[in-house]
Amino acid sequence: MTVDAVTPQQITVGVLALQGGVIEHISLLQKAAAQLSSQSSTPTPQFSFIQVRTAAQLSQCDALIIPGGESTTMAIVARRLGLLDPLREFVKVQHKPTWGTCAGLVMLASAASATKQGGQELIGGLDVKVLRNRYGTQLQSFVGDLRLPFLEEGRQPFRGVFIRAPVVEEIITTPTAGDDDEVTKLKTGNQVEVMGTYPKPEGTGEGDDIVAVRQGNVFGTSFHPELTDDVRIHTWWLKQVVEGLKSGGRDVQAQS
Repeated sequence: MTVDAVTPQQITVGVLALQGGVIEHISLLQKAAAQLSSQSSTPTPQFSFIQVRTAAQLSQCDALIIPGGESTTMAIVARRLGLLDPLREFVKVQHKPTWGTCAGLVMLASAASATKQGGQELIGGLDVKVLRNRYGTQLQSFVGDLRLPFLEEGRQPFRGVFIRAPVVEEIITTPTAGDDDEVTKLKTGNQVEVMGTYPKPEGTGEGDDIVAVRQGNVFGTSFHPELTDDVRIHTWWLKQVVEGLKSGGRDVQAQS
């Protein structure tokens, strides 16, 4: 018997409030929720957006954004607040929709290079290795036009704000000798999808830098959508949250 998916009536989205553009994310989430409601011909969920600083607040959330900041400091503060292990459970055990921007992408990676001495703790969830501070220091911050295929075709480029931004330097796969592609996919679960790229700086190699990825319930961007007035990515992500929760989450690849 087939059971029809049911759209949740209420969805609570948290923004981890340890550092970064917390208020900016919440502001764009509110605008995105209003846009979804105005554009939909069917009832949409009632969204609430909260700041998350404790495990109890995290437990109220159906989805989470981890904003920018300094990833080493965020990990230390999260550990001191007793949040690091609950965050790992939220992302990797409960498989709830999670989006990391800039330092949030670093936190959600399986590995990171160019870390501070002694390394840093990560949440994980994305089978990628990130390179921190790919484009240099705060003084080398910049805004660049991004063509993101998961946004509607034919629209203007997204203006990505890059501040000491990381990039994905490696997608991690761990096939066993003799495995074919299908066996490897079954072993590793949802595969990492490249959702956006940006041209590498001149003289630093061929191809493009990977600046947006998705794997199952986890989405990560190198740049800061919350520091723009462009609501498109927040609107897209809320749609993915609704679809993921409606379908039960874990093994559902949201539709672009």
